[in-house]
Amino acid sequence: MKNNLGNLNEVYIAGAGITQWGYFPDRECKDFGTEAVIRSLEDAGMEWKQIQGAFCGSVYQGTGSGHQALNQVGLTGIPIINIENACSSASSAFRLGYNHVAYGINDIVIVLGMEKMPKGPIPSTAFSEWELKSGFNFQPGNYALAAKKYIEKVNMTEEDFSLVTVKNRKNGSLNPNARFQKPVTLEEVINSRLVADPLRLLHCCPLADGAVAFVLCNKKSLKKMNKPVSIEAAVLKSGYYGEEYPPGGLIGSVNYFSSKSMAVQSAMEAYEIAGVGPEDVDLAQVYDAVAPSEMWEVEELGLCDEGEALEYLVRGNFDLDGEIPINTDGGLIARGHPLGASAGGQIYELLVQLRGEAGKRQVEKAKIGLSHSMGAGPNSTLVILKS
Repeated sequence: MKNNLGNLNEVYIAGAGITQWGYFPDRECKDFGTEAVIRSLEDAGMEWKQIQGAFCGSVYQGTGSGHQALNQVGLTGIPIINIENACSSASSAFRLGYNHVAYGINDIVIVLGMEKMPKGPIPSTAFSEWELKSGFNFQPGNYALAAKKYIEKVNMTEEDFSLVTVKNRKNGSLNPNARFQKPVTLEEVINSRLVADPLRLLHCCPLADGAVAFVLCNKKSLKKMNKPVSIEAAVLKSGYYGEEYPPGGLIGSVNYFSSKSMAVQSAMEAYEIAGVGPEDVDLAQVYDAVAPSEMWEVEELGLCDEGEALEYLVRGNFDLDGEIPINTDGGLIARGHPLGASAGGQIYELLVQLRGEAGKRQVEKAKIGLSHSMGAGPNSTLVILKS
């Protein structure tokens, strides 16, 4: 890898497993986790006894959630680390697993992201009591404020950003693991009920239950060499003083869409570590918590210039056959948003695309993929994979 971190081991995704994402009131979260872990081992052609460490991301699952899921596979004395980092939990766990292999602490580890979501708006505990009483806990409201700023800045209409939902629901219809697998029309999006002006129901991502797991290893431990996918960068940034968080700047700070944002900084660091630029990225999974956020995300990540996302979207550049396909599996808007697993779902989609196993949503000649997730804290995680 091209970086200034010394001589690191190359790290590969040896296998991955994902569950169906949706609403499953009769299933426990640990069962999703166990299912994903077993599938990842099968995909890697490895046995559980070969795993030397486990990194488990979740948000609302309580003490020792990773232990509970892995107990059903079989406790073997390996270190099990539980990570809660909001919507970046799975990618934060992924980064820790990557580091352990890259620095030679372990040869083979497993990464798990899982969640079982309550119904209704996300009950975030990431705010002070006075902020909660002021209504900061209503995430669509936070995003609506940011959306209004962005819409004014780029002179965009509701019909314009509704095209994000139409695109992502179309991609989700090709993803058998997505919560929503039915396309929607532009008219349906615009006529869906208002949630927080200017955001309507179909502009907002749905919550979901589900899990995803990865087996990470060094090169000597790979069992399958026909389609190896390497981890070129795994970056985590926290917020900067003066940066607006939550989106919209409710705490009275400075410009959310700036070169100092953690999204921009995590992208710059990841590109430098991987030795690539945004022009080298063949597809990207970005954090579309609401439809407009996909548009400002691709700009912050350098995948198009500031103010160009709308033009790219309308031209079809973000479509499956476009110049830079975005959220090829439907994104959070179609795939769903199980907080502790969501960022892992993004990485999973990159993996199957780079392996050429994405079926009807396959991006031709995909070699380099990027995933970006945001989470309360605030956190920004960015992963770059290469085949």
